[in-house]
Amino acid sequence: MKKSYLNWSSGKDAAFSLYELQQQGDFDVVELFTAINTDVNRISMHGVRLELLQAQARSIGLPLHLAEFSGNVSMETYNRVMETETKKLKAAGIDFACFGDIFLEDLKEYRDSQLAKVGLTGIYPLWKKETTKLVEDFIELGFKAIIVCTNAQYLDESFCGRVIDHQFLADLPENVDPCGENGEFHTFVFDGPIFSESIKFEIGEKVHRTYKSVEDGEDNCFTDEDTNWDTGFWYCDLI
Repeated sequence: MKKSYLNWSSGKDAAFSLYELQQQGDFDVVELFTAINTDVNRISMHGVRLELLQAQARSIGLPLHLAEFSGNVSMETYNRVMETETKKLKAAGIDFACFGDIFLEDLKEYRDSQLAKVGLTGIYPLWKKETTKLVEDFIELGFKAIIVCTNAQYLDESFCGRVIDHQFLADLPENVDPCGENGEFHTFVFDGPIFSESIKFEIGEKVHRTYKSVEDGEDNCFTDEDTNWDTGFWYCDLI
């Protein structure tokens, strides 16, 4: 099998991608790769605590490889750190980088161009699949995910802390993709067929945060699922 790593956000698309890769059997995922905000020790964008990320990795049975960033990082710094960390993975004999992207062409082009610099090839097991069917299959397979972040332009705080189920899908506004592929919401997966045991947590407080441009005028970096930083987000803390 082809040795690979998976870009792991802790959310449903990454989890479903790992499941698909395991079912297909062509790629041997040997590590989970996650960007961490070192200011707060949480997953970048998703806001999930490092301890819960580590619990996921233990239950999945794969090691974590962390890329560490401050909370407000320029694109230049982001690219430099990512290149350094992916070179380490390449040096370890990994040739393929797997992602949970579904239809964002510009993001895929960006990823592929950055990977090419270090000799890696991008793999996208969910690419161009219909998002309503994807999330329905996700539910039917027994995955369980909770909404940990919403883009306030699309979803208010009442959606934070909800578990993805058929009622959640029915309640989504028409302009919101069922998988949140445009960055409308982000998730934490706590159970499903890729886990040896479910992840235990309690729901904490909800907070609203706004992200602005870096002061030095450089472009902000974007994370796995969202490129708009001049807006507000609701976060549901998991403890």
